[in-house]
Amino acid sequence: MDLDFSVVGTYLPVLLEASLLTIALAVVSQAIGTSLGLLLALGRLSKLGWLRSAVWTYVWIFRGTPVLLHLFFIYYAAPAFGLTLEAFPAAIIAFSASSAAYNCEILRAGLQAVHPGQREAAQAVGMRSGSTLRRIVLPQAIRIVIPPYMSNFITHTKNTSLASVITVQELMLTAQMIYSSTYRAIEILTAAGAIYLVLTSALTGLQLFLERRFAVERRGLSPSKRRRLLMDHVGAAREA
Repeated sequence: MDLDFSVVGTYLPVLLEASLLTIALAVVSQAIGTSLGLLLALGRLSKLGWLRSAVWTYVWIFRGTPVLLHLFFIYYAAPAFGLTLEAFPAAIIAFSASSAAYNCEILRAGLQAVHPGQREAAQAVGMRSGSTLRRIVLPQAIRIVIPPYMSNFITHTKNTSLASVITVQELMLTAQMIYSSTYRAIEILTAAGAIYLVLTSALTGLQLFLERRFAVERRGLSPSKRRRLLMDHVGAAREA
């Protein structure tokens, strides 16, 4: 087989430009999915039975069906109900909805992993529920969920390649367009795969950084963090 990787140098700027759209698609939809996922996780832990059931149904549907199906429904089926979207916003909505379902379960597991005694101790010193969640529960839950959350983020980034089926000109669709005209599929797809590997490697590096950053019990709190945490507790007690 005659391989000619010189074609990669010619089209590399085009692939790199398309990768920016891939990054935007992954980061924006993951950010929305994380925010919505946290709300859904709190709903799953709610004392309201109807709310727990509604959230469970949402998670069941979006985790149990392919992302490709979500893309088709939002881009091709939604116009039948009077909602017509451009390809990129449709992809953002589809990926955000799917990401929220997975992040809901990841964050719920982290919240439940925090010992109930932590909440009880916060209530004992007069902290309100919102302050307890923000200052006591979430900081501990974040440390717990970093590995599964970042693994999901990496998978989510690779799944953005599916946006090519609704004509979003991200990295994979751009690679397909190039090798369709150059007939150099192996070379172009190898370059696209290398770019995906760089993106996911960056996320892996971010995961390692976050794990070290939040590994409190191994390295302890710095003096400044101890003072800040103490002041937060004093402030919360005064607010109560």
